[in-house]
Amino acid sequence: MPSSKNYVLSITIIGILFFIFGFITWLNGTLIPFLKLACDLHSDAQALLVTFAFYMAYFFLAIPSSFILNKTGYKKGMALGLLVMAVGAVIFVPAASGRSFGLFLTGLFVQGMGLSLLQTASNPYVSVIGPIESAAQRISIVGICNKVAGALSPIILGAIVLKGASEVEAKLASATDASQRDQLLQELSNRVIAPYIIMAIVLAVIALMTWFSALPEIESGGEDASEDSLSKGKNSIFQFPHLLLGALCLFLYVGAEVMAGDVIGQYGRSMGMSLDETKSFTSYTLVSMVAGYIIGIVAIPKYIKQDIALRICAVLGVALTTVAFFAHGYISILFIALLGLANSLMWPAIFPLAIEGLGKFTKLGAAFLIMGIAGGAIIPQIYGQMIKALPVQTAFFVCTASCYLYILFYAIKGHKVGKKVTV
Repeated sequence: MPSSKNYVLSITIIGILFFIFGFITWLNGTLIPFLKLACDLHSDAQALLVTFAFYMAYFFLAIPSSFILNKTGYKKGMALGLLVMAVGAVIFVPAASGRSFGLFLTGLFVQGMGLSLLQTASNPYVSVIGPIESAAQRISIVGICNKVAGALSPIILGAIVLKGASEVEAKLASATDASQRDQLLQELSNRVIAPYIIMAIVLAVIALMTWFSALPEIESGGEDASEDSLSKGKNSIFQFPHLLLGALCLFLYVGAEVMAGDVIGQYGRSMGMSLDETKSFTSYTLVSMVAGYIIGIVAIPKYIKQDIALRICAVLGVALTTVAFFAHGYISILFIALLGLANSLMWPAIFPLAIEGLGKFTKLGAAFLIMGIAGGAIIPQIYGQMIKALPVQTAFFVCTASCYLYILFYAIKGHKVGKKVTV
């Protein structure tokens, strides 16, 4: 285990990295309405391909990321992930110039590739750098960095690319000449170029800083490789049912998180709220998540264990989703934003519970869990298809409540399956 000085340094650097990928991840809530308008898309289901392209990258790249990390180590793997994210940001420039929705999706997929590598490295790193029983506390600390960035990013990008959005919509609706309409759309699309050029430069610089930083490496031998490790005598990742059930748990958790964070704006639009109002809704969800992370830092593991925290959050998620279903207008939006509080301690609790005892399989196990982030791609797409036949509130309730019910099962029983001792 690293020395006290290196421990603080490690948490600080990882906190900065979590801030970066939190900032980029939660831009999707702004990009969904922006690209629907700028690329002249015709349905919410089509606009939700933004989350599909971004989060599906985790599914395809998580396993390759684990093999890359075995070659590069954690530190260089994180730096490489940042460089890939920079490439994804650069792709936004020609995408905006040509108003190509397909190219925008390509840029998002590439950014997701980089984040897959970054998360496959950073999440187990912060889990195993200290005692496993306090891993949720450490993940909560870096999670605050992630969610503060997530709260800021839609406000910052929204102020740039969706400034006067209602006015732009009115001009487009009244435009009778096709060339005039195209010009308005191109001017809107061009707004995204400068922010993403700046983003690419910042990511490249931080990648170099990470590569040459003093971030200590943790070898496989330090990854819970003790004599009583669950990995003793096992030769396959599929011999850890608590990990596989945990991957499904993370899949459903991320789906619920994206519904509460990225889809909330489209949810508000379906209730007749203006784009100028809904562009900041993602930030409200992220603020409530920050509050939850602060509670986690104080309470875990001193007052409550990780699995108990997960149970409480799952029950809260079901309760808030139910109230949002029966409420209307801004009250319904409020309770969806409060889902951030329920979601806050889920990742910090699920991840360490799922990788506990993996020993030499920790990197590969982390990759399986990172694959679960694809829930952010699939669950919103299921919702997008459901709203074609069901009321928006009904579809939202069915998608999210079912996720929280499975998470409750994992918190009570799923994380214990296959373990030799009761956790």
